[in-house]
Amino acid sequence: MALKRNFQQLDTFSMSSMTDVIFLLLIFFMVTSTIIFPGAIDVNLPQSSEQTTLKPLTEVYIDADNNLYIVVDRNDSTNVLSIPKPVNIEALDRELTAVQAADSTRAVALYADSTVRYARVVEVLDLAARRNLHMVLSTSAKEVKP
Repeated sequence: MALKRNFQQLDTFSMSSMTDVIFLLLIFFMVTSTIIFPGAIDVNLPQSSEQTTLKPLTEVYIDADNNLYIVVDRNDSTNVLSIPKPVNIEALDRELTAVQAADSTRAVALYADSTVRYARVVEVLDLAARRNLHMVLSTSAKEVKP
C-alpha cells in the first residue's frame, strides 16, 4: 500500500539565507577596512615640483619632534603596510646595515618633516651614504596656482 503525501508548493522565495550572506559580507568588509591605515607617522613634507616613480621598500621617518622611525621591507604585493618602528640613531645604523647586507642596490626613502633641522636630515643621509645605500628624499607635490 503506497501512502501519498500532500506536498504544497510555495509561491514565495525565502530571502533569509540571502540576508545572512549579505550581512556576513558587510561584516567582512568592515573588519578588513579597519586593518588598513594610511600612515602611522604624521609628517608634514616639504613641497617640490619634481616627483619620482621609484618605490623604495625601506622607509625612514623623522617627525616634527626629531624622533626616528623605520619601516623595513614594505610588501606591496600583498598590500600590507608595516608599522613604523621607533629607533634611535644607533639602532637606525644597525637597521641600515642589515638592509645593505640584504640588497645594496635598494633605495631608502626619507620622510622628514619640513620643520626638522637640516643637520638631522644630513645625519640620516650620512648613515645611508656610509652603507652605500641610495637615499630618496620624499616631498609632497607642489601646489600649482592658477
